[in-house]
Amino acid sequence: MGLFESLGERLNHIFSKLTKHGKLTELEIKQAMREVRIALLEADVNFMVAKDFINKVSEKAVGEEILNSLTPGQQVIKIVRDELVSLMGETNAKLEVSSNPPTVIMMCGLQGAGKTTMCGKLAFMLKKQGKKPLLAACDIYRPAAIEQLRIGAKNAGVDFFEKGTSNAVKTAKEAIAQAKKMGNDTVIIDTAGRLQINEELMKELENIKKEVAPTEILLTIDAMTGQESVNVAKEFNERLEITGVIVTKLDGDTRGGVALSVKAVTGKPIKFCGVGEKIGDIEPFHPDRMASRILGMGDVLTLIDKAQAAVDEAELKKVEENLRKNTFTLDDFLIQFEQIGKMGNLADLVGMIPGLGGKIKATDIDETKMKKYKAIIQSMTKKERLNPDSIKASNRKRIAAGSATTIQDVNGLMKQFEQTKQMMKNMNNGKLQKMLGGRFKF
Repeated sequence: MGLFESLGERLNHIFSKLTKHGKLTELEIKQAMREVRIALLEADVNFMVAKDFINKVSEKAVGEEILNSLTPGQQVIKIVRDELVSLMGETNAKLEVSSNPPTVIMMCGLQGAGKTTMCGKLAFMLKKQGKKPLLAACDIYRPAAIEQLRIGAKNAGVDFFEKGTSNAVKTAKEAIAQAKKMGNDTVIIDTAGRLQINEELMKELENIKKEVAPTEILLTIDAMTGQESVNVAKEFNERLEITGVIVTKLDGDTRGGVALSVKAVTGKPIKFCGVGEKIGDIEPFHPDRMASRILGMGDVLTLIDKAQAAVDEAELKKVEENLRKNTFTLDDFLIQFEQIGKMGNLADLVGMIPGLGGKIKATDIDETKMKKYKAIIQSMTKKERLNPDSIKASNRKRIAAGSATTIQDVNGLMKQFEQTKQMMKNMNNGKLQKMLGGRFKF
């Protein structure tokens, strides 16, 4: 089960009852709001946040205008969506950039929240945006923390600075001096974490803050720990005056309540979220897009962002050219699989398509089939890939054995290939455009 899937299903069930009515009474809206409140609490949303949210929605939903509307159910859903956006911070909160480089980003959080890993991901993302980050190892207590950050820097392809386990404040200052010397425009400081908040940890973090005057103080919290993360955020904010939050493990089997609660409790926005294990699995947090995903309305903009980041224009041009010449091959088909694979978890991608969010569950998406199909194509000879018609029954037996699959799997791939080829041919010939009334251009 992915992010907010359970909450999304509950809300869709509640709203489907509302939209069946032509008119709504105040009592019906109040009953629905009671159910929404329970759904929020079960998703681990902070008790006071849920209460306040329901009060705001109820106040707007029982107005004359809504009750007398021709589509009151839809109007209530819109109010809920707008309030969700407001709850999470209205717009995407971007990173501040120092007018006097380098921009210093101080990363903090408890052990196990994924802070050190997130330092590497953030550096990787900033490098892709044309920045030149330096990762500074100031977690001098946890065994292997320095080594973990070194590996993160290597994977991100960015500069790394460490001075062993002597003094975190001194290391932070020296890292900034090094950045100025080497032309790094951003310094990301990985600070120490503890299993829980204590005075010693907070004092050290306050000393680093005082000495290096960071542009951003980002707190990393773990979505899997629910309400505990909100309490952690509250304490860190009271002591350090954080500037933003990064929520990790938002891709896992999480109820997601922390993402709905943290802004209301701390007043500080979620700036990024971690959505997977890979170095590139970090996304800017967009409250409006997240609200749409929760309500099963899809998230086309994030889908487009992912596609643009993952898709290789040159590869796609090649596929398009082959289509035009009517020489679409299994090599082209493999390119398509690889491009989709780069975009991330397939179930999450489907959830971003409007209208499919609540209807297709993660369990319906068979990612193993895609992996099998890739293995099958890779087990073919170059000649077979370029000329699929040449693949006879005897070839299929050999291909199945070579890819550790069955002949049925090979047949399934060939059928899928033919269907895709036909569909893309139709798109190319403009037939699909005619079928859709000429509304879309391909």
